[in-house]
Amino acid sequence: MQARRRQRLRGRLGDLALHGITLAASLACLLLVGAIVWKILELSGDSFHRFGLGFVTARTWDPVKHVFGALPFIYGTAVSSLVALALATPLAIAIGLYLSELAPRGVRGVVGSLVELLAAIPSVVLGLWGILVLGPFLAHHVEPWLHGKVGFIPLFGDPQQTGQGLFTAAVILTIMIVPIVASISRELFLGVPPELEEGALALGATRWEMVRGVILPATRSGIAAAVILGLGRAVGEAIAVTQVIGGGTRIGWSLFPPADTLASKIASSYQGAGSGLETSSLLYLAAILLVLGLLANLIAQVIVHRFDPLRGARA
Repeated sequence: MQARRRQRLRGRLGDLALHGITLAASLACLLLVGAIVWKILELSGDSFHRFGLGFVTARTWDPVKHVFGALPFIYGTAVSSLVALALATPLAIAIGLYLSELAPRGVRGVVGSLVELLAAIPSVVLGLWGILVLGPFLAHHVEPWLHGKVGFIPLFGDPQQTGQGLFTAAVILTIMIVPIVASISRELFLGVPPELEEGALALGATRWEMVRGVILPATRSGIAAAVILGLGRAVGEAIAVTQVIGGGTRIGWSLFPPADTLASKIASSYQGAGSGLETSSLLYLAAILLVLGLLANLIAQVIVHRFDPLRGARA
């Protein structure tokens, strides 16, 4: 009897300890996020009090005249991220489908490992590769070709000779997004109940018809969430983008000239800020970036929980 009581007591103590440790870890995450938000808002207070919400729509960034605005960097962030997303999404979904449905077993492990390895490459290394290889290639081959073939579209204006610009940054972001979306998509495709796939094939559907009619509709909410998570990754990337985007406050139609994003502007200018107001304005940019990142993750969570067509099948 005493041995059983001691065993039950140890079990209860273990349950309490587990509950306490996990609760403390969860609260620590909340406190950490709260501390980051509070500190950024506190340090950006001078800029907020001076410029207000007009900072978001102001186009001038002039440290000499102490006039600052975020619109050029919001523009650069939005355009580079959306272009990267447009390039990365079909490629990542194709990789996920190949690894989950089409690739031989021996190939799946090799290709899957290479995709995950691509995600592990440090961003500064990708940035250096962008400066040395990707930028010159785009400047001498891709941008002139696009301008010559579809130059009547304002997006493809005069090519840049340096290889640094918004388009180069978008391609670098594409390389960084693809492994994230591809890995999540592969797991989503593998999670589709085999009965649904086998039933479609038994009814005479081809493999493409099965993918189009069963797999993609069943995983569309998860794919959308993966794409939004990839968008959050692109919005927050700093080092690689800073290395290849060129730097500038231009707002225009063409994708080729130099520009800046919220993250790249903070990374390139914070250490050399010449005044307290400039530093506060950079932290105002950080606050905007933080809001965009939190919104992207929140939207992804909402999509996953509210629009999951496989919820009943898994239950």
